[in-house]
Amino acid sequence: MSYSVPGPSPARRSVLRGSLAASAALTLGGAATAAPALAAPALALSGRPRAAWGVQTGDVTAHSGLVWVRSDRPARMIVETSATDSFRRAHRHAGPLLGAGSDFTGTTALHGLPPGEQIHYRVTLADPDDPRRTSEPVVGTFRTAPARRRDGVRFLWSGDIAGQGWGINPDIGGFRAFEEMRRLDPDFFLCSGDTIYADGPIQPSVTLPDGRVWRNVTTAEKAKVAETLDEYRGNFRYNLLDHNVRAFNAQVPSIVQWDDHEVRNNWYPGQILEDPRYTEKDVNVLAARASRAFAEYFPVSTLHARGDATEGRMHRVVRYGPLLDVFVLDMRSYRNANSPGRQADDTTGILGAEQLAWLKRELSRSRAVWKVLAADMPLGLVVPDGSVNIEAVAQGDPGVPLGRELQIAELLRFVKHRRITGTLWLTADVHYTSAQHYAPERAAFQDFAPFWEFVSGPLAAGGFPANRLDATFGPERVFVRAPERANLSPMESPQYFGEVDIDGGSGELTVRLRAEGGTVLFSKVLQPGRVGQ
Repeated sequence: MSYSVPGPSPARRSVLRGSLAASAALTLGGAATAAPALAAPALALSGRPRAAWGVQTGDVTAHSGLVWVRSDRPARMIVETSATDSFRRAHRHAGPLLGAGSDFTGTTALHGLPPGEQIHYRVTLADPDDPRRTSEPVVGTFRTAPARRRDGVRFLWSGDIAGQGWGINPDIGGFRAFEEMRRLDPDFFLCSGDTIYADGPIQPSVTLPDGRVWRNVTTAEKAKVAETLDEYRGNFRYNLLDHNVRAFNAQVPSIVQWDDHEVRNNWYPGQILEDPRYTEKDVNVLAARASRAFAEYFPVSTLHARGDATEGRMHRVVRYGPLLDVFVLDMRSYRNANSPGRQADDTTGILGAEQLAWLKRELSRSRAVWKVLAADMPLGLVVPDGSVNIEAVAQGDPGVPLGRELQIAELLRFVKHRRITGTLWLTADVHYTSAQHYAPERAAFQDFAPFWEFVSGPLAAGGFPANRLDATFGPERVFVRAPERANLSPMESPQYFGEVDIDGGSGELTVRLRAEGGTVLFSKVLQPGRVGQ
């Protein structure tokens, strides 16, 4: 397939050559279905630490960011940053000691960075017993958020990776949408959840309805549902086997959230499983293991993996200059049990009372022109859990808010009455792409200002038909592109991601819904300074 997308900016090309060379240890064999062995990076000496899983950055702001790496053994993480890829006048940042307690992963916080600049970095791993024995450096780059409004912001979003049994297929080039996104050279990537499918085993091959055979790279941890900490860790490592993902991570910082498949499908706190595939039936135990692995494998500013637990929280605000604040929601950890959603009083909802109060407070404090609500589930799309219960917010009753809708109604009312401008909702989850406009004149609940919700995904998973709408908040489906049957492979249906481009001069925000292959399916321009659109 050809890609009609621009190449990376010249400032990044030389540093990316080093990044790709350093990660060549994980290239996909043309005929192999088992995961390739982790050979030492080029020029690495025997007995030295290795960083063959690449590097990544996360939660980058105007003056800070987080750098991640994984070693193959105990090692001290050292990060150097520079204004150029020659690393002249490099600044050294001492990182943590990486060990078995964190699966040899680690994150180093960078502070005091210049705003709106290209930052080049390299990570070296040093033997803790002999600091002279070091790994080959692994290099990457990222841009800090601008300090000036006129500089503009552009980012991508999507989710749903390695789902429904569609893993890394070497015959089609692996997770090729990541390479297409890399070439677009965004400021950052918002990953909207389902970063892994811990409940979705990967088989060596799958025969498609037309007789073609889909082949997967496989690993031991992906051969069954994840239950142990090591199995969850192996699910996160699986995605890093793909060379497209590693090259993308070395160039584009991410803001990452989770949804259900990081633990198991449609989970909620306190759930006891009846699924015979699981020997551990307590979802709280599984979620604790999954959240620890998540914190180990993603650089998230509010999460810390310590000992046998994870401290901190998933929900946070990432402030990306005067034009943009990203409010990362956690619609999984605080929710009540999935139910038909018809209760007339629901203070827990999908966010929990404490997170809702936090969100109101932070929205009120925001001075950014645009406030993106990064949701891991849609609002007005009916997402079922079985034949009776509801998995997301909308429960199919077009009348007044009930169940989890009550909490969303409270939030929308708050935004209107506080006259909070520039809000829009971005999500993935449902495995197709669409644009919904919500308006009170079409709604059963009318005490809110109009707003948009944009959906884009999957990034490397099965495609599914469009969900029906719930009229409580008056959604109108302005655009949709979805398969007509369930679980189409990436060989049968394109993968989707979205693009947001905020103009520094006018402040206009343009949303583009993209299909793999370079096609822009839908575009919408929103004006700044409005409570509703």
